[in-house]
Amino acid sequence: MKRWIPFALTFTSVVALAVFGSAETTSTSAAKTPVARTLAQENSKPATARQAPPVTRTVAGQVLTSKDMPAVQLEFEKSFKYAGSQSFVLYDVANAEQHFFVDADKNKHIKRLYWIQFEGYLPDNTHTYDYKSPKIVNIGGWDFFADVYARSLKGDLGRPDSDGNRARAFLKSKGFTTGTEVVTQRLVHMVDETKRNELMIIYLEDLTGTGFTAADLNEGGSAHAKWTSISQAVLERAQKFMRIKKQ
Repeated sequence: MKRWIPFALTFTSVVALAVFGSAETTSTSAAKTPVARTLAQENSKPATARQAPPVTRTVAGQVLTSKDMPAVQLEFEKSFKYAGSQSFVLYDVANAEQHFFVDADKNKHIKRLYWIQFEGYLPDNTHTYDYKSPKIVNIGGWDFFADVYARSLKGDLGRPDSDGNRARAFLKSKGFTTGTEVVTQRLVHMVDETKRNELMIIYLEDLTGTGFTAADLNEGGSAHAKWTSISQAVLERAQKFMRIKKQ
């Protein structure tokens, strides 16, 4: 039986998330999200319908393989079961391909999950990704912007055609449910120097059973003093249950 050992963390001083929702990836989505993605999510114009690109990455057992953009293998611990994939054109400006590995109970309630997203701008625009995270971690020899926060999934979750709302809808179509109070760790790797393609990995945990809500953990909350240690533990667990191997 394999032992899953956390990757060593390498922190660099750089000026940090997306959670299980879309606007989580923009600076306008939530007051606690100090990050910007120039993905035109700020635009209020409805997206033009474009044909979804084919899913090109493959999964065999616990291993997700991408042949390019980037060429990588992601292996997940056996308690995370593959739930499927989908692809679409995001906000009429970028191709997005999502894959999901979930740890759920017998009623298909998700306790933990990995949402992996390969994303790249279309050739008919000049947009670039612009992350300003305070933390970078090195995993498998690659640098990832690393952001973590607690969030409530109640109420308005932004545009229905966002990547996060599409992710939720996909999992719901497969019979899965999630709690309304969650903590998420986002890891984003820039594929090349153009900053037009990215690999995004989001690790989510349900806060149900912890005794905390997102409001408790956020600034001003009753348990905010514990957030530093809790968030560090989430980052460690996000790395503990996956392996990244460059191809």
